[in-house]
Amino acid sequence: MIMKNIDQFNLKDKKVLVRVDFNVPLDDKFKITDDTRIRAAMPTAEKILASGASVIFMSHLGRPKEGPEDRFSLRHLIPNLEKQLGRKVQFANDCIGEEAVEKAAALKPGEVLLLENLRFYKEETKGDENFAKKLALLADVYVNDAFGTAHRAHASTAIIAQYFPGSSLFGYLMQDEVSNLEKVTRHPERPFTAVLGGAKVSGKIEIINNLLDKVDNLIIGGGMMFTFIKAMGGKVGNSLIEDDLLETAKNAVEKAKANGVKLLIPTDALIADKFDNEAKQQQCSADEIPDGWMGLDIGPETIETFTQVILASKTILWNGPMGVFEFSNFAKGTSSIAHAIAKATASGCYSLVGGGDSVAAVNKYDLADKVSYVSTGGGAMLEYIEGKELPGVKAILEG
Repeated sequence: MIMKNIDQFNLKDKKVLVRVDFNVPLDDKFKITDDTRIRAAMPTAEKILASGASVIFMSHLGRPKEGPEDRFSLRHLIPNLEKQLGRKVQFANDCIGEEAVEKAAALKPGEVLLLENLRFYKEETKGDENFAKKLALLADVYVNDAFGTAHRAHASTAIIAQYFPGSSLFGYLMQDEVSNLEKVTRHPERPFTAVLGGAKVSGKIEIINNLLDKVDNLIIGGGMMFTFIKAMGGKVGNSLIEDDLLETAKNAVEKAKANGVKLLIPTDALIADKFDNEAKQQQCSADEIPDGWMGLDIGPETIETFTQVILASKTILWNGPMGVFEFSNFAKGTSSIAHAIAKATASGCYSLVGGGDSVAAVNKYDLADKVSYVSTGGGAMLEYIEGKELPGVKAILEG
């Protein structure tokens, strides 16, 4: 795939409108609790500024329902942004309109302007052309560096590129995301192992089906494992299951067999009498969970089996935790798998980790720099692996 990026364009004296994904978590005092996404956008911003251009950041934050809400204002991000960039960041109280136009027009090379939350306008998520055109009036060049929203055909991610013919580009983050995903989905070194976890099968049906055509091993953990176990006739007690997807799970088991894929489903589980870190707990066979008990993590036998497969792999894709790792008493499965992936990576395996909870896990265990690549885009990453075309990527390739 030919990438049109910021290295191939003369940015000097240009005003560059950069779509970033600054959708970061804030606490009740509006302090950022995880600035991974902001840090990920810095190499692109620094390159643009070093090229003698000015940067106009635009992003969404949260899901405001009815226009502007202070808790979703991007102005809360300014202290962090100024610290990361080592320079002052101006702010426009709107993303379009008079103030935004005036502040953008007055920008000098090396200066930075942050626009207010794009989603204060419903036109953003509706992909409104007129709204995209108003944003486009602010700059000379458009750079998309928001992989986390690349699967949405929103005004600022897909529609806007048409107003920058020949000057719509990928930022470094976007380029890295796509090239790393290409490496996993199109050119994996084998054995290729995918590790899927998380609560539900429903969000992962298409990815499971697509991966069964690509991988050598598919590891299933997390809450979704119980739908598979029940589908194969196991007893799962009060564990989370999706009865309407039992047939889907059975079909996946059959497809794995037909494709010669080794499908690994937990054989033992750590169970609890309620959904609570302080609940009573015990280990049992994953398909013999007593009534009134629920599985909250994979068991030691499963950890051992999964670890052996991971350590023998040459390519690993990980999306989703193995258990309720937010509870310290049920975090061992996720922690063990994270450390096994890091160990495999140290031995020359290529590993890609993506999806909010998996990223949170590698950060929690200080392993982000011990895996090959950490994807910032959960939904976008999954859709890419499902084989879908991402509107935010397509718009620039065609722009």
